[in-house]
Amino acid sequence: MTTYDDAQSMGEARQRYFTDNGFDGSYDERWVKLKAGPIPLAFPNAAGRVRAVKLHDLHHIATGYQTTWTGEAEISAWEIASGCAHFGWAWYLNLSGLAIGVAIAPAAVFRAFVRGRHSRNLYHTEGEFREPILRRSVGAVRRRLGLAGPPVTATAADRISFALWTLASALLAVAPWVLLAFLIGRLL
Repeated sequence: MTTYDDAQSMGEARQRYFTDNGFDGSYDERWVKLKAGPIPLAFPNAAGRVRAVKLHDLHHIATGYQTTWTGEAEISAWEIASGCAHFGWAWYLNLSGLAIGVAIAPAAVFRAFVRGRHSRNLYHTEGEFREPILRRSVGAVRRRLGLAGPPVTATAADRISFALWTLASALLAVAPWVLLAFLIGRLL
């Protein structure tokens, strides 16, 4: 986990987050580019994604989850468990991230999911990104989201919810391949 000082403003922490991760701090790129090992991947930087990622980046700061594959899987699980509200792109990308996370770091992803079930996020508390949040301290945001306390113990409801969301993420991951196989079958 990356640690940001509770006394720092969210704006200062976000600038450090951008610098530490090699991000330019702009949300206007036409494409989102990343790598899966040596394989470059890209997808459109749609307006809905930009709307969500402005809060998602602040979630990285509040939670301390890194921008590695495991860290993105953790934050995906945390955001799903705490709810992505009306941010459709967040639901889609986080379900994809959860599927990857269960495969590469299941224990870490489960812990993040449980943490999310017992906290809140900015999709709900803010509704939209607004500049004034950058003036709040990291500690104040963590307290508001319920992230300042010790880790919680998973309940039976947490385990059942995790299983159901994992199933949903697996179905989302498999659906395009099933559709492709169906279409190829129809053509042959």
